[in-house]
Amino acid sequence: MIASVNGTVLAVRLDAAVVEVGGVGLLVNATPTTLAGLRVGAPARLSTSLVVREDALTLFGFADADERDVFEILQTVSGVGPRLALAMLAVHTPDGLRRAVATEDLAALKRVPGIGHKGAQRIVLELGDRLGAPVGTAPASAAPATAPGDRREQVVEALVGLGWTAKAATDAVTTVLDGSLEPVGADEVAGVLRAALRTLGGARV
Repeated sequence: MIASVNGTVLAVRLDAAVVEVGGVGLLVNATPTTLAGLRVGAPARLSTSLVVREDALTLFGFADADERDVFEILQTVSGVGPRLALAMLAVHTPDGLRRAVATEDLAALKRVPGIGHKGAQRIVLELGDRLGAPVGTAPASAAPATAPGDRREQVVEALVGLGWTAKAATDAVTTVLDGSLEPVGADEVAGVLRAALRTLGGARV
């Protein structure tokens, strides 16, 4: 089990980052919020979970141990694999998921791509109180450095990667930005993406 990685960020992609540890570049899959806090050339420490399959070893990284623990607990639900668990954490914070399960808020759970009504019911039933009570507000990510350029296209690409069409993704981002043409900075990507996901809801177009 690889519980954490601590090294220099070599690359940041839409759904993963490469972190150099001891001369080895590790590909770490992560949520957009976690990735938004990483900068190429800067040091990073991520809590991690290694998923072992017959044909692959896949490393998932998180801003803190709480997010990792929630990720692992989610996978104990029937039909929830690592990709769906990661998508759940892309849409909701760990506390958001705790609240949704505790209050049986099926609508909130269905905002996650791939989760329908029956899936949401199963998640509530099988998790019960295993996630625990909400512990407070989500921890702030590392303050990102400013970067030139408009990052709204990055948000659109991330939404397409999560299952929506380019048109639906573009329309959602436009709605979130209220038609503004002001550039979306690197420090705003995670917030815009989360808001766009909530605008789209669970149904993919």
